[in-house]
Amino acid sequence: MAELSAQRATDRYERKREDILDAATLILNQKGVKGLTLSLAAGAVGLSTTSVTYYFKRKDDLAAACLMRGVEWLIHLAASTEAEATPAARLEHLFDLHLERLRLTAVGLAPPLPVLSDIRALSQPRRAEVFSAYMKAFRRMRQIFEAPELAALTRGRRTARTHMLLEQISWAAFWLPKFDPEDYPSVCQRMADILLNGLAVEGCVWEPRPPSMGDLAPGDGQDMSRDAFLRAATRLINTHGYRGASVERISAELNVTKGSFYHHIDAKDDLVVACFERSYEVMRRVQRLAMARDGDQWSKLSSAAAALAEYQLSDFGPLLRSSALSALPEAIREEMVQHSNRISDGFASMISDGIAEGSIRPVEPFIAAQMLTATLNAGAELSFWVPGVRQKAAPAVFVRPMLMGIFRT
Repeated sequence: MAELSAQRATDRYERKREDILDAATLILNQKGVKGLTLSLAAGAVGLSTTSVTYYFKRKDDLAAACLMRGVEWLIHLAASTEAEATPAARLEHLFDLHLERLRLTAVGLAPPLPVLSDIRALSQPRRAEVFSAYMKAFRRMRQIFEAPELAALTRGRRTARTHMLLEQISWAAFWLPKFDPEDYPSVCQRMADILLNGLAVEGCVWEPRPPSMGDLAPGDGQDMSRDAFLRAATRLINTHGYRGASVERISAELNVTKGSFYHHIDAKDDLVVACFERSYEVMRRVQRLAMARDGDQWSKLSSAAAALAEYQLSDFGPLLRSSALSALPEAIREEMVQHSNRISDGFASMISDGIAEGSIRPVEPFIAAQMLTATLNAGAELSFWVPGVRQKAAPAVFVRPMLMGIFRT
């Protein structure tokens, strides 16, 4: 009798813990690690904050547990593909499983998956623990590229493609809600087709003509000073997260006084907004320069993508990662998302025009544009995943696989 009672208590504990994690994951996805609190999670499940501390003593313990759910899902995805005979079959199986899980979540039949881009916002030691688990998932996922026909791919190129693939999985959660859940299977097929076959029609070659980095630089004087400030802030936010990019750290990076921060920016949320606006302006400028050139839409699209891949590793880069959106208040975040969507819409227009003229394969322009945007967003971390990669090599290492086929050597 005592054993049965103990088992019931354990079951109740586990059910309530899972309820807390479900609710906390939704908050985490909306507000990021910075905005997740024990009191918010407690309120979402009808408990007091003190009751939640019985399960998770600190906020970071709760956030880390949520994020570990996502890491465990990636490990499950990778393990589930290993029985497939070919890399293409593995990739298709991976997307089948993942989009089915997202469909079940959308219709309320499965708990939400966390967005993993905010791992850096955790405090130590939780950050190190979650990141170590993510690295194990990453290495497991990289095995999708292990096949005799892909022997020509170096370890660095396999790593870059794995990073790009994982970004597609993560980014899909942001744009999939534009589709009805019953349409997810067809979206899945289109995503897999784009990754397997790229956007270029048969016979197209990879010969992008990106504009020079100098054409993307700001003007002289005050613009240069402000740009240097925002560039340093962007780099630190990308590397350390919103929490880690302190005013002191930014000032030290530029060897200026803390007061210089307030000369450029009034508050830290304003800083994130300014970094996003700088990044979006660079992307719009690249699109305008590419569209003004001679040539077909494939040439223009590949040149724009190549320019942004180079920019990420140039002295003028990087662009601010989308993960910083979670640090912003909801109203401002929505405004920044609209800016990002307009960038993606610009790529979608180029893709549509390319399909019409015959230089780009018939694909769903919206999906292809979102996948390209995800790739370019992930390029900010390319030097972390592939140490020593050169700026001029970035387009071929990272963008070409998305535009011409992820298994193309």
